[in-house]
Amino acid sequence: MTAVRIRQRKINHDFPVSGMNVVAVMSDQERELAELIVSALNLDNPATDIDPDAPLYGEGLGLDSIDILEIALAVSKRYGVQIRSDAKNNVQIFSSLRSLNEHVQQQRAA
Repeated sequence: MTAVRIRQRKINHDFPVSGMNVVAVMSDQERELAELIVSALNLDNPATDIDPDAPLYGEGLGLDSIDILEIALAVSKRYGVQIRSDAKNNVQIFSSLRSLNEHVQQQRAA
């Protein structure tokens, strides 16, 4: 029998989280994407804790490059949007939940 290790992490709260205020400024599409991120990465915190304007990578949400790849895979499966690991605009795409959502919505509309 092989044991499967499930990684659970908490969101880095060094960035401002305003609880209910974050929910008020997060669009339905952003909330859905935040829920996908929480699910894909097994985060302990609810999706509403993610500030849509905070950085996803590094100092903001505290994600690393492997996390970003996992998000790209989850986005691809859910929305059919391919985000190549060598794309020149990845830094911009993953700069925040809001920018990732904008990219996803633009690609879905194309």
